Amino acid sequence: MILFLNISDWKQWLGVFIALLAGWSSAFAGDWPNYRGPDYNGISRETDWGIDRGQEKLKVSWKAEVGFGSSSVVTSGGRLFTMGNQGEEVAGQRDSVYCLDEHTGDVIWSHSYPCPRLPKYYEGGTLSTPTVDGDKLYTLSKMGDLLCLDVASGKVIWEQQLHRSLDFKLPTWHFSSSPVVLGERLILNMGNAGAAFDKHSGKLIWQNGKEPCGYSTPVPATVDGNSCLVICGADSILGVGVDDGQMLWRYPFFNKHKANCGDAVVVGDEVFFSSAYGRGCAKIRISNNEITSVFDSAVMRNLQSSCVYWGGFLYGFDEAVVKCIRFEDGQEQWRSPRLGKGSLSFSADGRMFVMGADGELVIARANPGEFDIILREQVLPARTACRTAPVLSNGRLYFRNGKGHLICFDVRK
Repeated sequence: MILFLNISDWKQWLGVFIALLAGWSSAFAGDWPNYRGPDYNGISRETDWGIDRGQEKLKVSWKAEVGFGSSSVVTSGGRLFTMGNQGEEVAGQRDSVYCLDEHTGDVIWSHSYPCPRLPKYYEGGTLSTPTVDGDKLYTLSKMGDLLCLDVASGKVIWEQQLHRSLDFKLPTWHFSSSPVVLGERLILNMGNAGAAFDKHSGKLIWQNGKEPCGYSTPVPATVDGNSCLVICGADSILGVGVDDGQMLWRYPFFNKHKANCGDAVVVGDEVFFSSAYGRGCAKIRISNNEITSVFDSAVMRNLQSSCVYWGGFLYGFDEAVVKCIRFEDGQEQWRSPRLGKGSLSFSADGRMFVMGADGELVIARANPGEFDIILREQVLPARTACRTAPVLSNGRLYFRNGKGHLICFDVRK
């Protein structure tokens, strides 16, 4: 049947179509497709969520068990993805990649493969966080199993073994970089200064040596006019070209364990980074590929959780204490009582989610004058380490601990 419409009818249908399209796109505007969120900075783009002073408890939406590990969650198109390790005997331990329904927590599919838990001063289990890119999901195990999975079904599209097959050396606590997808390249903090793979086939495109790497995830940025990746390696902070892996600049920075775990924070041509085990933090400025040291101090020592930049200040965990320091010169503004070696993230309206190491959540307003608390609540079982940064996506808050307890709170208005 052919339907004829006059001009006014076309205008009406066009308005309906645009409205539907806008509604569809906004439904997933809050997706969190990769580690530390869509802008790689630990800040959700959402503002319209309903926690405020006086609220006593959060509303639980669902709970799930996803196995041992520190992997965070990512979301895309109504689905949530994460990883965990199961099994008591070492010979039978396996990593599992989970796809859950974002609304109910029901498992849509899972994919498992052999991988030891390898506890070493912590519960062990998965370290890297998955990355969604369109209809594909990329994951990395601590032993170097790099997988590309079909988002819809969990079917393996390709896989690559980076340690046994490509000879990338394992660091002490094994691989933990989350995949970063830029254009046709999938990039990892792997080897001396990063490695890039073809995202369609897994073929190695470039690498900068295969010695043990750092534990952070590369941060895409434009520094000194160059599109690059800022990588916290085992013993240096590096600027590396995206296309060819060319090293643009390097600043020596390490601790006794060569365990740089937190991601760099990049603001313009200035780069901040922090490390635990007594090392501290530093900020450098890059100009014409030359490095100027702005400050280097012990005021902020990130263990696993990265700092978040907000309004000219940095908020983060100095070992077991939450602090605010001035980005300009590193001067401490305030410090909280001890919360353990936890993690934090932000929403786009300047509220922050601080997860204490023992499962206590603090929601506070970013305020350089004080630790401005809105709500405190025990959201995960006590005496179980919580190192994974909270995630706010599509009006839901997600928290996970090292034993794999995953909880979702509905904070939609």
